Amino acid sequence: MTLFHLLILALIQGITEFLPVSSSAHLILFPELTGLQDQGVVIDVAVHVGTLFAVMLFFRADVMLVLRGIPDLLRGRFDSPGARMALLLFVATIPVMVVGLVLKETGLIDKMRNITVIGWAMLLFGIVLYVADKRGAERRQAEGWTLRDAILLGLWQAVALIPGTSRSGITITGARFLGFERTDAARLSMLMSIPTIMATGGLTALDLIGNTNGQAAIDGAIAAVLAFLSALLALSLMMRLLKSVSFTPYVIYRIILGVVLLGLAYS
Repeated sequence: MTLFHLLILALIQGITEFLPVSSSAHLILFPELTGLQDQGVVIDVAVHVGTLFAVMLFFRADVMLVLRGIPDLLRGRFDSPGARMALLLFVATIPVMVVGLVLKETGLIDKMRNITVIGWAMLLFGIVLYVADKRGAERRQAEGWTLRDAILLGLWQAVALIPGTSRSGITITGARFLGFERTDAARLSMLMSIPTIMATGGLTALDLIGNTNGQAAIDGAIAAVLAFLSALLALSLMMRLLKSVSFTPYVIYRIILGVVLLGLAYS
């Protein structure tokens, strides 16, 4: 795979992973619409690892808080802020892992990887995001999320297994419906991505052990670094813009892309 091809894939993943526009959909669409070689699972895992390190660096204060709270959590103590955050992130990750395992074992996860599904998901969940952003109150902050919030947001996150939904988009949608401020809804969404990417990436990586050659590993490393840099930039820009701009620009993009894809699917 050429460096230019890796750069494009890394940019797609890095820019779209944390924006509410579905990175997985763009990665699926890229080879289908361009006719280029499908990047394969190794590159998909690599670029996700790159974005994982980007979000961990950007929210390093929250990550350190959680890491300090894990020992308390393992001892059954939930009174410290770190232990509480670690528990809620764990709870929020369970639904997507359970549903993901079911979809993988039944083969439905592969059957949904097509332009028609992506087009409808882009369009419909873009509209749902718009409604949530306009109707959701802005009275709650991330520090005040509860066990009920974690369960509900975890269920919202499981919906993101439908290609085109967007993991960040659907969890931000759920958080806005629950009354979290825009920046705090995005912050919770990004923090929820950490254990989710770790779990899914780790399971996929285990399947690849022994089946990856040296060149694929080098390509993956390059893609991960490039995705890390682009994701860090995109994340920084989005969090800054959310202080003054709503999610409407992303909704408009989703609707336009969804209509175009449905036009291609049904033509």
